[in-house]
Amino acid sequence: MTANKKKKRRKAFWSNIKFKYRLTITNENTLEDIVTLRVSKLNGISVLLSVLTVLFLIASLIVAFTPLRNYLPGYMNSEIRAQVVENALRVDSLQQLVDRQNLYIMNIQDIFQGRIKADTVHSIDSLTTVREDSLMERTQREAEFRKQYEETEKYNLTSITSRPEVDGLIFYRPTRGMISSPFNAEKKHFGTDIVANPGESVLATLDGTVILSTYTAETGYLIEVQHNQDFVSVYKHCGSLLKREGDTVKGGEAIALVGNTGQLTTGPHLHFELWHKGRAVNPELYIVF
Repeated sequence: MTANKKKKRRKAFWSNIKFKYRLTITNENTLEDIVTLRVSKLNGISVLLSVLTVLFLIASLIVAFTPLRNYLPGYMNSEIRAQVVENALRVDSLQQLVDRQNLYIMNIQDIFQGRIKADTVHSIDSLTTVREDSLMERTQREAEFRKQYEETEKYNLTSITSRPEVDGLIFYRPTRGMISSPFNAEKKHFGTDIVANPGESVLATLDGTVILSTYTAETGYLIEVQHNQDFVSVYKHCGSLLKREGDTVKGGEAIALVGNTGQLTTGPHLHFELWHKGRAVNPELYIVF
């Protein structure tokens, strides 16, 4: 019974699709039939699919045989690629030209404002070269200067006695910032003050063990780390401490956060001290801040 119903439904469906309608265009004055069409829903669907197929073929031919294909991903030809590379090189050259022109204008302004004496300038190009040299990296010159300085100081007995032996030790910068107050033993300032953003990580300068992690009224949160070769590092005015007494830390590991705690502080900074055999030493002799 159910199968018969399904067959009847299918027949009704196909009969509905194949059923033809009569479309007539009649002259209103004479009532004469001008055009008469007999169409079905199946004919309409067929015509629609045929039109879509033709439009798709036309679009494919346009994309395949016209320059429009160069705008599609993966269809750029070698000529267009060469033009893109050439344009990139031109942009780079224009950028260099603009930078040089800016340097030229800055040189003229310096001469007019009296920052540079006109009689000391051989040519604008030479002045531009000097300015570029002062603004760009000096890796090679710095390396040569460092090598020359080390050769000069190799036999300097004063420098040897003023700095303890640090063979095999690599000191990490305790935090990122600017030095606001350097080490000064004469003024009883036995450390280096580094202005930094609040919450900036405070790093252990060497491998070691935390020997003190506490809070004091004057220096706020402070932490001390014992290192090899009788070095001890001290970090004061921290915002919070990340390590406890007895913890083992690695060089460069975060042990606290920069803050503004304690009475002896005027803003967010880190007071960093480095001690060797019970004597305070200048941290700038070991660390590049």
